[in-house]
Amino acid sequence: MSLLDEFVSHLSFELDDFQLQGCRSVQDERSVLVCAPTGAGKTIVGEFAAAVALRQGTRCFYTTPIKALSNQKFHDLVTDHGEDAVGLLTGDVSINPSAPIVVMTTEVLRNMIYASSGSLDRLTHVVMDEIHFLADRDRGAVWEEVILGLEDHVQLIGLSATVSNSEEFGEWLRTVRGDTDIVVSDHRPIPLDQHMMVGRRVYELFEPGSDRVNGQLLSKIERVERAEDRFRPLGRPEVISVLRDRDMLPAITFIFSRAGCDGALFQCLRSQLVLTTSEESALIKELVDDAVADIDPEDLQVLRFTQWRAALMRGFAAHHAGMLPAFRHIVERLFVRGLLKAVFATETLALGINMPARTVVLEKLVKFNGETHADLTPGQYTQLTGRAGRRGIDHMGNAVVQWAPALDPRAVAGLASTRTYPLVSTFAPGYNMAINMVKMNGREESLRLIEKSFAQFQADASVVGDVRAIEKESQVVDSLEDALDNRIRELAVPGGRADIVDYVQLRQRLSREEREAKQRASTERKKEVVAVLGKLQVGDVIALAGPKRPQLAAVVTPASQPHDPRPWITTEKGWSGRIDASGIAIPPITIGRIRVPKNVRNHPRRNTRMITAELRRGHFERPKSMKARSRVSSKIKNQIREHPVHAWPVSDREELARLALEYSQAKSTLDARKATVSRAKDTLGSHFDRILGLLSEMDYVEVEAGEYQVTEEGERLARIHAGSDLLIAQCLKRGVWDNLDPAELAGAVSTCVFENRKALAEGEVDVPTDAMAAAITHTQRVWGELASDERRHRLPLSREPDPAFATAAHQWAAGAPLGYCLQAAAHGGAELTPGDFVRSCLQLNDALEQVAKTAYTDEVRRNARKAIGAISRGVVAVSA
Repeated sequence: MSLLDEFVSHLSFELDDFQLQGCRSVQDERSVLVCAPTGAGKTIVGEFAAAVALRQGTRCFYTTPIKALSNQKFHDLVTDHGEDAVGLLTGDVSINPSAPIVVMTTEVLRNMIYASSGSLDRLTHVVMDEIHFLADRDRGAVWEEVILGLEDHVQLIGLSATVSNSEEFGEWLRTVRGDTDIVVSDHRPIPLDQHMMVGRRVYELFEPGSDRVNGQLLSKIERVERAEDRFRPLGRPEVISVLRDRDMLPAITFIFSRAGCDGALFQCLRSQLVLTTSEESALIKELVDDAVADIDPEDLQVLRFTQWRAALMRGFAAHHAGMLPAFRHIVERLFVRGLLKAVFATETLALGINMPARTVVLEKLVKFNGETHADLTPGQYTQLTGRAGRRGIDHMGNAVVQWAPALDPRAVAGLASTRTYPLVSTFAPGYNMAINMVKMNGREESLRLIEKSFAQFQADASVVGDVRAIEKESQVVDSLEDALDNRIRELAVPGGRADIVDYVQLRQRLSREEREAKQRASTERKKEVVAVLGKLQVGDVIALAGPKRPQLAAVVTPASQPHDPRPWITTEKGWSGRIDASGIAIPPITIGRIRVPKNVRNHPRRNTRMITAELRRGHFERPKSMKARSRVSSKIKNQIREHPVHAWPVSDREELARLALEYSQAKSTLDARKATVSRAKDTLGSHFDRILGLLSEMDYVEVEAGEYQVTEEGERLARIHAGSDLLIAQCLKRGVWDNLDPAELAGAVSTCVFENRKALAEGEVDVPTDAMAAAITHTQRVWGELASDERRHRLPLSREPDPAFATAAHQWAAGAPLGYCLQAAAHGGAELTPGDFVRSCLQLNDALEQVAKTAYTDEVRRNARKAIGAISRGVVAVSA
């Protein structure tokens, strides 16, 4: 019996063809890339690789992108192979590290490779789960470092979500890893039904057996938009109730903000919604109380534990990165056990954690990407809805998009049916990477490795296509230029090509500014709507913008959540319900007041007629119109009117303007393409050499007999893996953090690690001690010098030190309670949730661990270890 036959014989289910194909590649000692949808079962190929290594007496490392996924996979493999056979390494946790199978985060393996660790000696298999994380903006480079750094004999098993350029990625893997099979499956083991919810009705998105949008759905939306059918946006508890009535729970509702998730939880708490039986509720209470037994009661009070547990006991929860990690893990465990029926989550839940639901709900198809609000991509939509459908439990998964005015079902259908999600490398050499590569391979071999990266592979491939495109586009531009010049001569206008092109570009700029002004005005109006709704009081009479004329309404119940205000109103036409900012484009106007008795407030829908009668009796004067306006600078309009071309005969001017616009657009495309090629030719190898130039100046490397050698200072830098690695190394080298006690050291080091989610207010941050203040000031001065050197060497600037967390870090290390430390962070300019605070402490501990290994003096090393011990208490220790 072959190894694969033996492995399959112990499974309780039959393998799909793509799973068998991937396992055969592993058995034939070939690397393999397996691309399949979320929930398809691709991890079985990685589990087979672990079983093969165990049988052969060699080692398998199973890497994951996040600690939660590492913990989950560790427990899965322990169940299969026993505690002695499986270990776990996540940076802050080490269990049985010499085991034949070790689960770890990808960074741990990268660090092993750079340290030439003896743990790699018998390594034959590396599983890289969620290998598409290679495209992650912040951490993606680590995946390429591992792929490029592994010994040639090691089999690589890459497990990826479905990507459209899997062949390109596979071709690169063959180039750098040798024989690599590509296994791609688009098959979802649990089919996904696409739905759209309009009010309380849930419609199929597509016609049965077709890719056409459901005609009934389109008709319903048309009637609503013509105001023929009543439409009322549902509150979160009502949405969950509708899903419960249709047997579509458990459900995950994706809301793209932490505040939105918390707001949804509180809305459900305020409602009568209960999704659990009394037995389930009692079991949840028991499990939760056991899980938090080691957290200080005072800290639990700060965490609003009683209220949070009450929500869990009723069957619903929030899940986002701002929560305490221990609380997040409790939610995950309860959901997997089927005890939670509804979870309101940010998109971080879609990243690998095994937490599927029967239904996924999307409230909106727009999310903030860190810079602006942008539409979901097809890849993001598929990643989110991929959580729908539990294998072995559900016959069908459900994706439900909530309709709102201006949402086109055809756009949703396009998202649901598009299958183009390219994997794009984010690899770029950094200081730690450069020093480690020179240390391991020397400069020439390091350059060859970097030039073999997927980033360079993609850049080279794109340059070939771009060069061909430049040739064709240059011909088009020349042709358009000739046509424009000839027509100018024929019409004999008093000017030339430069004049009409300048005029057209002014008009383009005006159009662009008008669009931007409209977008800005929309954003400002949305903020104003939230502010207005949040301030409304009982009895306020408001005017709401309508299709023809403003409509009057009275406030029956005010909003209770300022960040997501949802007051209850009754309109003059008799509609009664809650409104929120998502359905209102123009801010309401308060025009008067009526008296609303208490019994009406308690039963608003039952007393609709009383409110409408009061509105009629009040004879309120409604605004004549409520229109959205956006202002555009009149400067450009004046420039256009005063431009010489504006005085040309209109017919001649407009004919030439059309030609000039076509020419201008073609030339812009050509110039952009040339710039892209120019940037691509500035290769990663050149970037690497510029890094070595700076490191040589700073004595981290030196040249001997034409070869780069890593100095003693460079050896220290090689062991610093934080984002601000060179800044930390410079601070240690120059003694910036000497003579600080453990708490002061924690505060000073935090400035190089902490990254505020919100911009820090201008002004200095107060810190507890003079020594710590001096250290932070000196750290900022070192950064200023480093940034100047980086500009000179044409390198990206290291992130500027951020002191917003320093006082909170100092106080926590000094033993202060959680609530006090959160207040200290807020005073410093960092509005942190408990989850943010814990995550920042864990990141600080990682950096302090590196300081303890690389500091120049025994005192700093000793104080770094003491700081780690002081920070690792309470909620931080439980989360770790």
